[in-house]
Amino acid sequence: MHGEREILPSTTRAEAAKALQEFTAAYNEADKAYDGTLDADHTTGALADIDSARLKAGKANNPDGNPRHTPLKLTDATFTIPKKAGWPRWFVADAAGNKGGTARWLLVFTRSSLDDPFQVAYLTLVAPGKVPQFKKDADGWAEPVPVDSTDLATVPGDLSRTYTTYLKSGGETFADGPHTSQWRALRQKNSKKPGMVTQYIDEPLTNGDYAPLALRTADGGALVFFTTRHFEKQTAYAGTSVPTPNKDVLALTKGEIKQSLTMEFVSNEVALAPQGQGRVTILGRIQGLTSAEGS
Repeated sequence: MHGEREILPSTTRAEAAKALQEFTAAYNEADKAYDGTLDADHTTGALADIDSARLKAGKANNPDGNPRHTPLKLTDATFTIPKKAGWPRWFVADAAGNKGGTARWLLVFTRSSLDDPFQVAYLTLVAPGKVPQFKKDADGWAEPVPVDSTDLATVPGDLSRTYTTYLKSGGETFADGPHTSQWRALRQKNSKKPGMVTQYIDEPLTNGDYAPLALRTADGGALVFFTTRHFEKQTAYAGTSVPTPNKDVLALTKGEIKQSLTMEFVSNEVALAPQGQGRVTILGRIQGLTSAEGS
């Protein structure tokens, strides 16, 4: 028997519900104490980078914990569990949260072996009504889309690179919206301000825990989760200085900020790729500062 070749559901619905409950409890403990060790076993990939940096900055500025802590509550959860062979095993939780307004919380849980706990690699917020219907078999199991699938408007495995190329050069791949055309316009506006120039560099992140994951939608398209890294360098003109950043940025900054500040961000996105031709829609994106350097 070759278990890694057998096509099985990634987990049971009861195990998925338990994983969500355990993640939420650990996330709240870490947020309350500003202690990244308390939820490190429950996060990986992009979310781990974003969350650990946020907690590190919080701890530096509030050593006794988070004075504004409000427990995250996730309710009305549904679980979309793909039936697949091999590792990683993964599933998507879709829940209502008491933060983020009316947006739905989409969390992608993944694990690389039976001995590992499920960890959240992707966490995005999506407007209500925008989460698509998924293709499911008679037993209710979903269908994963191979990252090298060519039947979509873009190959899921290439989406991180395609997106970073778009942010630099534009193009027709993505539908207009806050994470595409509007973000490019905002960057263009901010690139040159009185006394300062801002440069942007975008990089794909696709390996290991940052690997894209995709689910087949009922209409034949795919919902794709992927990761990108972004650098923003602010350089002041001679004789002037970069505006002092807020205390959370300062907590993650190495070096002395004199004439420039380079900030590094990790971003996780969820996109809807139509079958065949068409434009890809970025449904949600959460970004977090992971480090900064002054010079």
